[in-house]
Amino acid sequence: MKLSDGVEQAIHSVAMLAALTDKSVLSAAALAEFHGVSTSYLLKHLQALSGAGIVATVSGPKGGYRLARTAEEISLLAIVLAVEGAAPAFRCAEIRQRGPNPLPGRYFTRPCGINAAMLRAEKAYRAELGKVSIADVLADLAQSDDGGIAARGCAFLEINERKTVR
Repeated sequence: MKLSDGVEQAIHSVAMLAALTDKSVLSAAALAEFHGVSTSYLLKHLQALSGAGIVATVSGPKGGYRLARTAEEISLLAIVLAVEGAAPAFRCAEIRQRGPNPLPGRYFTRPCGINAAMLRAEKAYRAELGKVSIADVLADLAQSDDGGIAARGCAFLEINERKTVR
């Protein structure tokens, strides 16, 4: 299964927003700059995250994005579904019923075994992503970071974090 680049960008952006102080935001341009990605492409995913209630938007000259829920309440699955949609990755088109010399419908009363296997795998994949929160990801990072990653993020936030009064 291949997920779009937007999933990676969305997860990293949500993780960065989790580091903001209370009542602060980051602009889409700042998030894009930090991750070295296109602002316009990232905006599309931030909009999806906003629509899913994962991030909140603040308008105006000091506007930007912040988490709409706590990092503990945001699973990787929620982010993937916001960006990619809820449809399963595998979509059975019942091609077993096509082609020359088609068989009668009585041969296809049971669900396709391939589709069933793929849906079981998708269910397991989603269950695993549902167990991992952004807080979990950040805790794992903190355990393995010698301080360099945290310092880079803190330095960037020091310059780009926007304090709001809302």
